[in-house]
Amino acid sequence: MPVIAVIGAGPGLGLSIARRFGREGFQVALVSRTQDKLDALAARLAEDGIEAAGFAADVTRPDSLQSALAAVADRFGAVDVLEYSPADPAFAGAAAVDATAQDLHKQLDYYLYGAVAAVRQVLPAMLERGSGTLLFSTGASSVRPSGGPFGSIGVAAAALRNYAMALGIDLAERGVHAAHVAIGVFIGSGPGTEPETIAEHYWDAYTKRDQAEIVHTVPGGIR
Repeated sequence: MPVIAVIGAGPGLGLSIARRFGREGFQVALVSRTQDKLDALAARLAEDGIEAAGFAADVTRPDSLQSALAAVADRFGAVDVLEYSPADPAFAGAAAVDATAQDLHKQLDYYLYGAVAAVRQVLPAMLERGSGTLLFSTGASSVRPSGGPFGSIGVAAAALRNYAMALGIDLAERGVHAAHVAIGVFIGSGPGTEPETIAEHYWDAYTKRDQAEIVHTVPGGIR
């Protein structure tokens, strides 16, 4: 059975991505900071007949994240799809006009360096077998800069976007597909913003492998 690792798994988009892949026969590895919450998500997936397990890790600690992904491989086998979308509403950003180097470093730790650590853990096995998919999620400020607290977040998200798309270029002839999904809406805020709707983009990215970037918006949404 193929394996998807959802980094930053939560009860919204992460769970919907897990369900979308799980109902296609994937085993699901859920990764975030709190084991109890992960176990609860895995139990919900089990109710749908999806084999899933949680692996606690902190994306700001590369050793923690790489250890968790090594445990995923021990439990399920090599990761076929890595999906990276950590999100923490309590992790506030700073307006660009106020942002310090320390503010930006915190955001880069969270968005960019965590992604790099995850990729370094799973990519060698993907390259060895000549197949795999790397999916990265950000808000729309990675594509179109925003003011206010999205200032510093957007800087880090744009770095992650650039990393994802550069990976896609480097890996295009090596059997591994990399894609970026920019989410230009507040998830769950109205029609077209449902997590299960957005999750379809990830399945399309995995199956079609024809786009380096997908931007999800709705009329009146964030642009």
